[in-house]
Amino acid sequence: MTKGYFETLPGLPADVLAIEAKGTIDAEAYSRDLIPAIEAKIAAEGRLKLLYVIGAEFESYTAGAAWEDAKVGMLHLGDFARIALVSDVEWIRLGVKAFAPMIPGAVKVFALADLAAAKAWIAADGHDETGSPGIAADYTIPPLEDRIPEEP
Repeated sequence: MTKGYFETLPGLPADVLAIEAKGTIDAEAYSRDLIPAIEAKIAAEGRLKLLYVIGAEFESYTAGAAWEDAKVGMLHLGDFARIALVSDVEWIRLGVKAFAPMIPGAVKVFALADLAAAKAWIAADGHDETGSPGIAADYTIPPLEDRIPEEP
């Protein structure tokens, strides 16, 4: 098990935080690397775009990391203009797709082979091909009204 950390990836616009998770990510990696980077980018840019790569050097997440990730998401929910996840780890891809409809900004999942496309998408002006922000998930959560039984 390798001590985990987040490495910043260069070469993207100022409003993009591009990071790659490496090793076994724990709560300390979040508090030491990721949370300060997110908060600094929000302070400098307002809303931010997050390119999150989980590549070949990623090993796992600890329960503490999962808790920190949930806290970051809740505390900064409205601060993300776009999120691009780049990973071939299926459970992470599915988790992001499941929560994407609850995130106000656009969310898109890419395979590792599509890293260049992810970089292009995250660096874009914040609108999809139709000109409006949206969620790039395979499915969405139906409105609550669809679940309420009709009265007789």
